[in-house]
Amino acid sequence: MSHVSTLSPIAAVVDELWERRAELSPRDPEARNAVVAAVDLLDRGEARVARTVGGEVVVDERAKRAILLSFKVLGMARSQVGDFQHHDRMPLKTSFDGVRVVPGAIARWGSYLAPGVVLMPSFTNIGAYVDEGTMIDTWATVGSCAQIGKNVHLSGGAGIGGVLEPPNAVPVVVEDEALIGSRAMIVEGARVGHGAVVGAGTILSASIPVIDVRTGEELARGRIPDWCVAVGGTRQKEFPGGTFGLPCVLVIKRLDPGQRHDKAALNEALREHGVNT
Repeated sequence: MSHVSTLSPIAAVVDELWERRAELSPRDPEARNAVVAAVDLLDRGEARVARTVGGEVVVDERAKRAILLSFKVLGMARSQVGDFQHHDRMPLKTSFDGVRVVPGAIARWGSYLAPGVVLMPSFTNIGAYVDEGTMIDTWATVGSCAQIGKNVHLSGGAGIGGVLEPPNAVPVVVEDEALIGSRAMIVEGARVGHGAVVGAGTILSASIPVIDVRTGEELARGRIPDWCVAVGGTRQKEFPGGTFGLPCVLVIKRLDPGQRHDKAALNEALREHGVNT
């Protein structure tokens, strides 16, 4: 479930600018100043695109509007980092208090990185919120507006999808203590629960069913439950042209709340179900 928030720390002038967005350009300094002020709040973590309230994802539509408007009111500009030159509307992030940033990591202005975050060579897009103690490993991607909780590990090459339009669309949410395996893809507003372990190569979108292998029950679509181990799988479905395997996500083990991820125990659980590690 999701809702659109009617309360926002971002000034209401953003809504007024949104209504006349077709006429905006970098030649409008008042609009530019208002939008920059709004995105600065996102950059500092004083505003965020979405948050989980009472188990539901609540979207700040005004925050997403501010991001979209920034592409209208910011002009193209050249920048340089060492020998690398860039030409874009969106500057890179410059505030990294308490964050470890390994050379090769890229984070755009308007993303928030809490103290204790570690960025290996990776990409974090505008509007993303990455909470304390999270590791974004090598070649992992955090898409626009994605919401990543505390002490999450995004393994090498993991992809967290972004979403900007429509403004009230729900972004991907990865909750506290989760582990996303290498090359896994979490997209289209899908959600990974607190403490969940997602196996390497798993693909989860908003429409992919999540099934409990013990009972065969479909638990949800696009949402992996709290404190479980989940892997990618297929389910057979009859079509006029034959029987084909459609993607799903399989919950193969339940974890005790607070149980830390143990690599050896995880590998054993995967082997029990014939899953390569």
